[in-house]
Amino acid sequence: MTTANRPEQAHRGSATATDRLREQAREVTKELQEMGNIANDAVRENLGQLQDQASDYYQQGRDQACRAEHTFEQFIKEHPLKSILIAAGAGLFVGRFWLRR
Repeated sequence: MTTANRPEQAHRGSATATDRLREQAREVTKELQEMGNIANDAVRENLGQLQDQASDYYQQGRDQACRAEHTFEQFIKEHPLKSILIAAGAGLFVGRFWLRR
């Protein structure tokens, strides 16, 4: 009777080990899913911060461009002849290089 029970006990023992392995796999799967959710949340938070920073940089660049435009317009109003001569010189310079191609 002792030898006949050993294979059955071994089978029950392996079934228990199989059940434990299956349960451990479920736990690992749950933990991996939780880690994935946490990583997803972290990415969303960082993306939001990056969007805010990009928006700030865009607004700063836009403000600087408006200031430069205003300064340029003021220069033209204060020095119209000089502005025309500079524009003509730049046009000739660009035209020379354009014709060489």
